[in-house]
Amino acid sequence: MVQARCPVLGFAAYSGTGKTTLLVQLLPRLRAAGLRIGMIKHAHHKFDVDVPGKDSYELRKAGASQMLVASSRRWALMTDLDAEREPVLQEMLDRLDQAALDLVLVEGFKHEAFPKIELHRPATGSPLIHPEDPAVIAVASDAPLALPPGLPLLDLNDVDGIAQFVQAFCARGGQAT
Repeated sequence: MVQARCPVLGFAAYSGTGKTTLLVQLLPRLRAAGLRIGMIKHAHHKFDVDVPGKDSYELRKAGASQMLVASSRRWALMTDLDAEREPVLQEMLDRLDQAALDLVLVEGFKHEAFPKIELHRPATGSPLIHPEDPAVIAVASDAPLALPPGLPLLDLNDVDGIAQFVQAFCARGGQAT
């Protein structure tokens, strides 16, 4: 299991299930409940948040292995890695200022051991994750499912209900039940 100063909760599902869509709806509700939230998202492809033509992009592409851009409202650090390996969740968690957070939500990293909610839409034809992952603490689905005793079934279309589940998880200090 990952080690963190605040609760960490993942949202795991196969592509096309709606992880980002749910999180975009969930985050404002959790923020309105007073939670300070950090977010880690796994990207499977090369990505760039810099824009070609901007000074920070040009400086990084010219050879800076780390580029920090700062303003009065935000700062961002881009780090180019030499190794071609997938990121490790613990390493990403260690980069967050966890003292300023009440909760870290994670999209992806489904093969790592940390508490997560599985999102499942039977219509996608994807298999369930929880039978192979003991770290799944609930399943959110858009259809009825037969789950093992003690594994809560959440309505994937009830964002308020999922928000309440996440708030209770956070109030328990990141404990499943």
